[in-house]
Amino acid sequence: MNVHKPVLLDEVIDALNIHADGFYIDGTFGRGGHSREIIKRLGSKGRLLAFDKDPDAVMSVGKELMQDERFEIINESFTMLMQHVKGHEIETKISGILFDFGVSSPQLDDGQRGFSFRLDAPLDMRMNPSEGQTVAEWLSHAKESEIASVIYKYGEERASRRIAKTIVNTRVENPIITTRQLADLVRRVIPPRKNGKRKGDIHPATKTFQALRIYINRELEEIKEVLPQAVDVLRSGGRLVAISFHSLEDRIVKRFMRDQSTPKAYPLELPIMPDSSGIQLKIIGKKIRATKEEIDRNTRSRSATLRIAERCSL
Repeated sequence: MNVHKPVLLDEVIDALNIHADGFYIDGTFGRGGHSREIIKRLGSKGRLLAFDKDPDAVMSVGKELMQDERFEIINESFTMLMQHVKGHEIETKISGILFDFGVSSPQLDDGQRGFSFRLDAPLDMRMNPSEGQTVAEWLSHAKESEIASVIYKYGEERASRRIAKTIVNTRVENPIITTRQLADLVRRVIPPRKNGKRKGDIHPATKTFQALRIYINRELEEIKEVLPQAVDVLRSGGRLVAISFHSLEDRIVKRFMRDQSTPKAYPLELPIMPDSSGIQLKIIGKKIRATKEEIDRNTRSRSATLRIAERCSL
């Protein structure tokens, strides 16, 4: 089976510090690039539990991996991690957890999923097409102020108010139901500079599409929900490994790891020993970025940031 090599693959495998008999979790299976490398390093007693709420990801597993008794995949959000770990009766015995946040390359490349402004498709963007409302449905009824807030908050788009106003004015006569409609609308709102180029040469709809995708899938909220769960189920010395692709994701991961690795401030008169100071994680090394060689092979890796933390003694 020809599998697209995921970003920072070698760095992820090193970061997980895999033990042959360990129990690992891949919180974002995608197309299984990371999972397949993890399973190669497990012995007969090792286990790998994967999550992905995209049904297409589960369908892509393949016969060989699906028949491997060491592997199991669950078609749900990684926010269900704690519940399923308890179901395996292995709580606090997880050796390592990986999260590769954001949209996957196959999702971007699928012309019918609506994630990309480069392909004309229904304006959907749901990670799980059977749950929740589509972007088109939300844009059809959301208030102008709500649309502007989402685009600014999750896309850091300075033209958010103008884009929102244009969306609301346009939808009166022409419902915005395709990616091309939305991309063309944003392009009209954000014209090229005088020299004919845009800042950074990025498509003007990039930030808007990112914002709407993050909002409709609750991406940042789910990251905030799952990180504490991950710490709770890790064994002493277990690794938490997270890949993010933009500053909003990375900021959450960075702050969480910092907070969990910083001693709590207690009044000096309280009889609290140093080992009960609340430190749960130890940050391992500095953030890791893709090498030039990897970026040349896969431009998506250019924005990837890998952070690693280790569970302190329980």
